[in-house]
Amino acid sequence: MSATVIELDARSFEPPQPLLKTLEAVATLPDGTTLCVLTRWRPALLYAELEKRGFIGESQEQPDGSCITHIRRA
Repeated sequence: MSATVIELDARSFEPPQPLLKTLEAVATLPDGTTLCVLTRWRPALLYAELEKRGFIGESQEQPDGSCITHIRRA
């Protein structure tokens, strides 16, 4: 059984919109689903907010400096 992935492309948003849009998305994230967020930079402020809400975020920097963050329930 494959996991469901939802993608959120926040690269066009200005701060703090990427953070706010990501937190809105995790608030309704179904169990067993991974949220994949694309941002222009590493979302440093996001990790503590995810932890407070019971989620884990793992980011991978891309060659152009952008970041892909995979978020799932802890």
